[in-house]
Amino acid sequence: MSPAILNRSGNRPYPPRRSELTARFWDALAQGRFLTTRCRACGSFSFPPRSFCPSCWNAEMEWCDLPQGGVLYSKTVVHVAPAIFAHETPYALCIVDLDVGIRVASRLVEARADLPLGARVSLVALRYEDGALFAFRPE
Repeated sequence: MSPAILNRSGNRPYPPRRSELTARFWDALAQGRFLTTRCRACGSFSFPPRSFCPSCWNAEMEWCDLPQGGVLYSKTVVHVAPAIFAHETPYALCIVDLDVGIRVASRLVEARADLPLGARVSLVALRYEDGALFAFRPE
């Protein structure tokens, strides 16, 4: 299942660094796929994508789709932000425990202030004019 895609006007305020390794992740996200790497030896997922397994140090990694659901572990609302993000305040940030055991930090969109910790959230792709970012929103 592909994440929902939310179109945004303008460019990303702070575009991520692309590398040889992460280019595949960002290109897939722009197409509505959430990819990462998984170790062929022990089966551990890693995020962000890596060239070796942080669990067993094996260098045999494969690309795979990540489940897009998870549980809200933490959240906060930013009211005073660095200048580059000031036009977006207030905005919410979150930490999500994905269903495969990976903890991810991201934006939280379309959430009411009373969204409780432990709530189910799902991934959304934010498609800007210059590329994609990801965020989570309540299920």
